[in-house]
Amino acid sequence: MSETSEFSVGFIGLGNMGAPMAQRLADWPGGLVVCDMRPDAVQPFTDAGAAIANSPAELAERCGVISIAVLDDEQVRSVVTGPDGLLMTAKPGTVIAVHSTISDTTAVELAAECASQGVEFVDAPISGGAPAAQKGALAIMVGGSAVAFETVREPFSRFGSLVIHAGEVGAGTRMKLARNLLHFVAFTAASEAQRLAEAAGLDIAALGKVVRHSDSHTGGPGAIMLRKTTAPVAADDFWFPILGHVRDLGEKDLALALDLASRLDVDLPLAQRALHDLGTGLGVGPGPIAKENS
Repeated sequence: MSETSEFSVGFIGLGNMGAPMAQRLADWPGGLVVCDMRPDAVQPFTDAGAAIANSPAELAERCGVISIAVLDDEQVRSVVTGPDGLLMTAKPGTVIAVHSTISDTTAVELAAECASQGVEFVDAPISGGAPAAQKGALAIMVGGSAVAFETVREPFSRFGSLVIHAGEVGAGTRMKLARNLLHFVAFTAASEAQRLAEAAGLDIAALGKVVRHSDSHTGGPGAIMLRKTTAPVAADDFWFPILGHVRDLGEKDLALALDLASRLDVDLPLAQRALHDLGTGLGVGPGPIAKENS
């Protein structure tokens, strides 16, 4: 499957994420085959020249790489191993890719079932949401063999501007879970920031504009995710003065925010935890302000 003309790509699940992803494959040299239970979801693709399959099994008969973007583990299992699922007809060497965020254990289990039939399985969750999908700018985290990764790299590059080989099967999902941990903890922190701003009489919508603007330049929380380890940083390490500076600025600003919150009677538990843990998390240990407030 080294040449794109040698295989068709199948796409199952044409929802808010799947549809714009599949649209990027409309002119795939080997052809696109789509499958969805809803005729209205399939129609735009058939109008554009894509072939239609009435079941996953029918789709697998015709495709060398198959993308799945359905709701959850149960639906993924049904698509792959159900009575009319992909493994009923998939040929050896076929690559089945799941873009849904499922359990990493589900990915490993499905990979074993696929391997028993000579079929490759990759977990390939995505990040970036519908806006990135529409622009073909998703980040795709692939867990699977090196052979499978090389097979899917080119079709995935149609809807993803960053395609990462995270490691073995399950690693893609684990990376997505770590990424989303940051995402939703940050949302919780944003709620604290809004409470503080609102109590201070500020326009929290305007604060949101400032946050989005500055994060677009600084990179947000990902800006400090540059090392290959979370181990403590040695004092003579290149990173120590850089991350020490980040810690000192962070502790200062967190302490000032917590002082304001105290005067306004606003409880900020995440900010308290951040002041305590920032330096340790960065690998440089707590600074003087954190020690004073411990």
